[in-house]
Amino acid sequence: MESPENSVGFDSDGSLETAERIILRWDSTASEEARGKMIFQSDRDEVDRFLRAVDEIQRSVSSLSFSSPPSFSSAATDDQEVKANSALQIAMARLEEEFRNILLSQTSVFEPDSLFLEEESSVSCEDSTDAPPEEEQEGSDSNSGSSRLTRRRSSYRSTSSIREMDLISPEAVSDLRSIVQRMVAAGYSRECIQVYGNVRKSAMDTILKQLGIVKISIGDVQKLEWEVVEGKIRKWIRAAKVCVRIVFSSEKRLCSDLFDEPMDATCFMETVKTSALRLFTFPEAISISRRSPEKLFKILDLHDAMGDTMPDIEAIFDSDDDSSSSRAVYLQAGEIQTRLAEAARGILSEFENAVLREPSVVPVPGGTIHPLTRYVMNYISLISDYKQTLNNLIVSDPSTGSDPNPNAPVIDFTELDGKSPLALHLIWLIMVLHFNLEEKSHHYRDASLAHIFIMNNIHYIVQKVKGSPELREMIGDHYLRKLTGIFRHAATNYQRSTWVRVLNSLRDEGLHVSGSFSSGVSRSALRERFKAFNAMLEDVHRTQSTWSVPDAQLREELRISLSEHLIPAYRSFLGRFRGNIESGRHPENYLKYSVEDIDRIVLDFFEGYAHPPNLRRR
Repeated sequence: MESPENSVGFDSDGSLETAERIILRWDSTASEEARGKMIFQSDRDEVDRFLRAVDEIQRSVSSLSFSSPPSFSSAATDDQEVKANSALQIAMARLEEEFRNILLSQTSVFEPDSLFLEEESSVSCEDSTDAPPEEEQEGSDSNSGSSRLTRRRSSYRSTSSIREMDLISPEAVSDLRSIVQRMVAAGYSRECIQVYGNVRKSAMDTILKQLGIVKISIGDVQKLEWEVVEGKIRKWIRAAKVCVRIVFSSEKRLCSDLFDEPMDATCFMETVKTSALRLFTFPEAISISRRSPEKLFKILDLHDAMGDTMPDIEAIFDSDDDSSSSRAVYLQAGEIQTRLAEAARGILSEFENAVLREPSVVPVPGGTIHPLTRYVMNYISLISDYKQTLNNLIVSDPSTGSDPNPNAPVIDFTELDGKSPLALHLIWLIMVLHFNLEEKSHHYRDASLAHIFIMNNIHYIVQKVKGSPELREMIGDHYLRKLTGIFRHAATNYQRSTWVRVLNSLRDEGLHVSGSFSSGVSRSALRERFKAFNAMLEDVHRTQSTWSVPDAQLREELRISLSEHLIPAYRSFLGRFRGNIESGRHPENYLKYSVEDIDRIVLDFFEGYAHPPNLRRR
């Protein structure tokens, strides 16, 4: 189809009159037949005739306007100019109607799943539709639509993640382009933009609704329960990538296909500005919502999703004009990503302070793992999944995020040279947790149980770190050895505080008459020693069988260590003095337990029984 510049006129005999007749035949205000039929739904010959008639009228109006100054105009010329202008107005009204009808009839409704599949496929496919290098375009016709379109695409298709699709069929694009050229040439660009914007804005609205992006205010988002918001975040991330990389980019290409610069940018923003603002309302609401630890990971997901799409947003919306509405969309997206980053940092800082000051003072039964320890370490494990993001967000000195506290731990950075910001932050969090646990251990009345509590909790921390290759790499073996030393030291302190007194009852001191082996053994002192040992063993069994060491391997190691100290000492003591007791009255009152009994009794320790079990004797 010919452009206004290149179209040829009608036959020389009455070409203007012929053009006027063709245009008047399609005057919707004067003809019932014209109202019920669309030109571009007729045969192509009729379409060509009408467009050539429009070109002829435009050429005549231009010719009459420039060739007949007012001082030399005649009545005939004036009449001819009036008729030509009237015909041009009728033609423009008709083209505007045709333009709207083609846009409406060609507006496709896409299935959301097809758009999601298109976006997901773009992740694994290389972009094979990039514009050819500029040197390959130098020989192309600068007036041709195809070369113009190629250059326009190369100016903004800068990322392989963009996937354009035909929002309107190529045939319809050609017809729309021919209408746009004539309306713009006749000075009807404003009407053209208005029609395009109204129709395509509605189409954008429909597509966004299909993708789940509905109109919702910031206040409404913040009133939702967080469980509901989490689901919406997952859907938004998926839909946002489709909107930017497929829908908006395809709309920009369509505008580029139909309009020349700068009209294409005006039409594009007229079409998508409302949709873009609606799209970014949701993450903006999340970025300024109340901070709490459970929100961190979804906020990071949003932050990363914004980061993933920012190159595409920049490619589609950025402009050299800082005041343009197109650049405003790009700047708004960047500001939202910045606020999401600030929200994430704020949550981490508040989380540190919450861990440091977690106020529970009631000791957990049996010295088992405190819920705070489980919560913090699970949180840290999840944090490590966002290593790349958080290394860019966290300040280098993690302790600056917490409120001043003279009793808070102090981190020695000289021992942690070369650690990433996230690694330092996680080590700091573990130190803060350890500090809080030490404070909580003071609430146990039994010092032995306090040591068991610290042992259990620090051992749990060590196992969580070892169980995650990512976390272990960040924490490092140096600090891991420190933590291991802490829980082993607690285990040693437990054994000392519990068993030193028990083992002292199995010493020989104080049993010999006159302090000499040759003088013999005091049977009464020996009986008291056996009674004391039995009583202490029973007391320890009664209490420590209700204590808990949840980790099976640690529990077994602790029992083995106890047995290695207790059983040889008891066997030796029993071997030396059994005869003295058996030769006296009621030996069963003193020789209550065999070595095998002691071995079985140790198996009850740290099982966390609700009630102490009966002592297991033969």
